Amino acid sequence: MAKTATKEQEKRGARTVATNRKARFEYFIEESMEAGIVLTGTEIKSVRAGQVNLGDGFVLIRNEEAWLVNVHIAQFEQGNRYNHDETRQRKLLLHKDQIAKLHSQATQRNWTIVPLKMYINDRGRAKVEIGLARGKQTHDKRETIAKRESDRELRRVLKQRY
Repeated sequence: MAKTATKEQEKRGARTVATNRKARFEYFIEESMEAGIVLTGTEIKSVRAGQVNLGDGFVLIRNEEAWLVNVHIAQFEQGNRYNHDETRQRKLLLHKDQIAKLHSQATQRNWTIVPLKMYINDRGRAKVEIGLARGKQTHDKRETIAKRESDRELRRVLKQRY
């Protein structure tokens, strides 16, 4: 028989801990998927406290395993000598066919795999949304900035009007 969620878990829902805004600006995100992540005890406590920086992170596929590299999870304040290394490589939990697909597309098309956001799902598990990304060139970044500015101006005009 399947476990049913408690009222506290239902109320909690999925909660975003960190987002990688830099990745959305520097890359075209072609495809995204959810991956579990292997964390130690003090790491999950720091993640729940929101002390995560995905800015320079990327996913490396080695020996048919996916690893999250250069993601900074701050040390837990109440942690003792068993605290974790802040920038260690962390294993991502994906199915083998997902890893094979990511690896083939990343190598054949010369794309990058980047973390987009980290969140705690409704069951209390830490998850990472990763994306298969194609790098933007300078003119693409300028277009993104121009579009964002025009949208902001349009919202401002509509807000003043109503």
